[in-house]
Amino acid sequence: MEHTGSWHSFEEPSEEANRIANAVIGAAIEVHRLLGPGQKESIYKAAMCIELRLREIPFQCEVPIKLVYKGEPVGSGQVDLIVANLVVVELKAVEQIAAVHVSQAISYLRLTGLRLALLINFNVAVLKEGIKRVVLS
Repeated sequence: MEHTGSWHSFEEPSEEANRIANAVIGAAIEVHRLLGPGQKESIYKAAMCIELRLREIPFQCEVPIKLVYKGEPVGSGQVDLIVANLVVVELKAVEQIAAVHVSQAISYLRLTGLRLALLINFNVAVLKEGIKRVVLS
């Protein structure tokens, strides 16, 4: 996905984006309930894809994005999940979510033109402690 318009807007995410985010959180809670903390990020990503599919929530996994500097391509990146073409989901299995992870989510929002991201860190005892909502404003 490539976004070329302005990203300086103050709109909140749509009601549908918020609904999808809540559905993703429900799926993540189920994955965490069954796998617990301590697995590799790739395991959680595979499990999330299965859970989203089972719940019939539309998603794309490992979405390639073009990185552009002053209008010229400089490389590519990859977003873990884009759900219902509305929500960026970045999965982690780290000690704690750091500022750089939030910055990464903001960059992905800018590059995709989306407004809402979820950072989900599965390496926690209680999943709600590992979820961070990021809104591009």
